[in-house]
Amino acid sequence: MPSSWSPRLLNWFARHGRHDLPWQAPRGPYQVWVSEIMLQQTGVATVIPYYQRFMAALPTLESLARVEPDRLMALWSGLGYYARARNLHRAAQIIVEQYAGQFPDDSQTLQSLPGIGRSTAGAILAQAFEQPAAILDGNVKRVLARHAGIEGWPGKAAVLQRLWQEAEHRLPAQDPADYAQAMMDLGATVCTRRAPSCEQCPVASDCVARASGRAEQIPAAKPRKQRPVRQQWYLILRNEQQQILLARRPPAGIWGGLWSLPEAALGMEEFSPLAARLTPLGQTLRHEFSHFSLLMEPVSGQPRSDLIKDDDSLCWHTVTDAVNLGLPQPIRRLIETYCA
Repeated sequence: MPSSWSPRLLNWFARHGRHDLPWQAPRGPYQVWVSEIMLQQTGVATVIPYYQRFMAALPTLESLARVEPDRLMALWSGLGYYARARNLHRAAQIIVEQYAGQFPDDSQTLQSLPGIGRSTAGAILAQAFEQPAAILDGNVKRVLARHAGIEGWPGKAAVLQRLWQEAEHRLPAQDPADYAQAMMDLGATVCTRRAPSCEQCPVASDCVARASGRAEQIPAAKPRKQRPVRQQWYLILRNEQQQILLARRPPAGIWGGLWSLPEAALGMEEFSPLAARLTPLGQTLRHEFSHFSLLMEPVSGQPRSDLIKDDDSLCWHTVTDAVNLGLPQPIRRLIETYCA
């Protein structure tokens, strides 16, 4: 381990780290867990208002375990990656049912819960239980890869194994919570993906990437693949009461369990059992997922009222009620654009 690695980081964190994040007071296991799940694939600035709203509505583990799925998805709506919310809900129920509501404080048990992997378990143990546990989120991977000169894409098993070895090897004997936050803060604010501020880095003096002029090249980027494009049609249907028709998505997969507009993959003719006089609205909305691009084609029509009955998967809602449900953000945009 580089000389005085953790003291340098902790000294820097005391002066320049982030000490006012909402999940730091209190820094309990529930708060750390929810924030860590939200921060997966999502930046701090985006997460803060969602976290605050989530905690105001569901302040305890028990309240999360009891919440209705529609309410949970409404709170999560806009954050994306909705499986994270479903996993939070199920994990909370398991903790209440199997562990009497006591949050587990060992890595193996934590990793047995839905949605908690090795790094999230480490973040909970370090920050909430003050245990010396390694974390390896995207920011920490970048810090360690550059400082140790570990080349290659961190998604490769061999590269990831070396990063875990570095993370474990550099753990301090004291202050595990501040150390974990210091590692994340350094990557988020100084050792950034592009144009890192090496002159402000507390460990720059023995950083391999800086010494060799390769800070911009380490770690290697994920190999690019051509992103496929999918096209879907979405039906905007309003009845005489000016309610709009929503369909519940299947529980698994993209937007699992959320409400959406009725959709079709092969063309707007698929909506014929629901509507007549179908008309494309002429504005394509493009939405990017991590592994494909979605072209969303809005379509309007006249409802066949005798064929549309409210049930568990198809239901009329007022526009006001609809936008307060758990909706994917692109669907919310369509409703606000064409139904407001």
